[in-house]
Amino acid sequence: MPDQLLIPALVVGVIVVLGLAFWARYKTVSPDEAMLVTGSFLGSRNSSIDESGRKVKIIRGGGAFILPIFQKSEFLSLLSHKLDVSTPEVYTEQGVPVMADGVAIIKIGGAVEDVATAAEQFLGKPTEALKGEAQEVLEGHLRAILGSMTVEEVYRNRDKFAQEVQGVAAKDLKKMGLQIVSFTIKDLRDKHGYLDALGKPRIAAVKRDAEIAEAQAVRDARIQKALAAEAGQKAELLRDTNIAEAEKDKEMKVASFKRDQDTAKAEADQAYSIQEARAKQSVVEEQMKVELVRKEREIDLEAKEILRREKQYDAEVKKKADADRYAVEQAAEANKAKQLREADALQYRIEAEAKAHASQKRLDGLAVAEAEKAKGTAEAEVIRLRGLAEAEAKEKLAEAFEKFGEAAVLDIIVKMLPELAGKVAAPIGSIDKLTVVDTGNGEGAARLSNYVTSLMATAPEMLKNVSGIDVHSLIKGLTAKTAPAPAPVAPGKPADMTAALLPPKTTD
Repeated sequence: MPDQLLIPALVVGVIVVLGLAFWARYKTVSPDEAMLVTGSFLGSRNSSIDESGRKVKIIRGGGAFILPIFQKSEFLSLLSHKLDVSTPEVYTEQGVPVMADGVAIIKIGGAVEDVATAAEQFLGKPTEALKGEAQEVLEGHLRAILGSMTVEEVYRNRDKFAQEVQGVAAKDLKKMGLQIVSFTIKDLRDKHGYLDALGKPRIAAVKRDAEIAEAQAVRDARIQKALAAEAGQKAELLRDTNIAEAEKDKEMKVASFKRDQDTAKAEADQAYSIQEARAKQSVVEEQMKVELVRKEREIDLEAKEILRREKQYDAEVKKKADADRYAVEQAAEANKAKQLREADALQYRIEAEAKAHASQKRLDGLAVAEAEKAKGTAEAEVIRLRGLAEAEAKEKLAEAFEKFGEAAVLDIIVKMLPELAGKVAAPIGSIDKLTVVDTGNGEGAARLSNYVTSLMATAPEMLKNVSGIDVHSLIKGLTAKTAPAPAPVAPGKPADMTAALLPPKTTD
């Protein structure tokens, strides 16, 4: 039984291996490329043999099995390539240097011989090598053809020029296995303005013909326009004449009709005016009667209206006054009640806060009182002793005042005057810098000292206003008691003690 299964398994294994080998060695070819098979057992189909007897099998589309060891395959692209062909300055048949630019589309030919030739020359080379060789061939033939033609021929028939270049270059490219798909001249130019000069006569002729045609068209248009305007003016004049005649006939007829109408209307208006005057007289009489009655009625109504307004005014004013008084009373009652409620609430809050504060103060006071008690006792003793001393001093002062009377008071006041003068002059002493300007009369610095003495001269009056003590009266009283008789006043001395105590007055 195992031998019977081994044989089928071997067969299946061989088939699988052969299938994998076939799959690995079978090559397919896409439409844009060609496969070249070299080696043995190539067959005669799609094969190319050169002069030396070398054989190559070329496959386009489909596929082929490549025998291992005996055959080798390589692929060649059949895609087209764009070449920009240009020439330097080339002298034409007339000796005019021109330059030409063209575009060529080339590719490897589709025939077996073309593919074999291209494979022999370009297989293994980069695409740029193929493009470079083809471009050099095309540029060479382009220069050759350009040198054999005149500028006018190239300029006027570029398609023929491109066809000649393509026809000549196609033979050489065929030898390389290439073919020209298309060839076009893009530009033909020169550096000396020859081509521009060729076009100028034609351009001038075209412009001339265009201007002539335009002028003729304008002329014909103006002629037709003038004829049309003339015919239009004639038609308008004829129309205006007919209209004027028709309007004249119409106005004459209208005037005749209007004259007849005015006559009839004047007669009718006269009769109507007479009747209207009579009717108006009757109407005026009736209107006067009606107006008299209306005036009497209006007087009665106005009297009644005055009485009604007086009553209404009295009623409205009284009612409004009562309403205002009631509103004021209600507002006052409401405000009073509100204030009472607010006062009660405020009193309750104040009492509550006072009670709480009093309780707190009482507790704090009990604690502080004990501490201050001893201190207060000692301070009271000190104050008592100090009071006794002050009382004794005041008692002695009072005895002195009683004994000396006005003389003691005057002595105290006189002792106070220097201190008062210092206080008065203190503001001047606090000035950092004082500049005295003398006006030329010698009163510069003297006016400053006289200012202080002037202030001191007002001291008795100031003391009288503040304390009620009249210094002048005191001095006069003392002098009257002590002096037995007035002595003659010596020249240059004050008449009484008051004058002696007061500073001399200065005039500003």
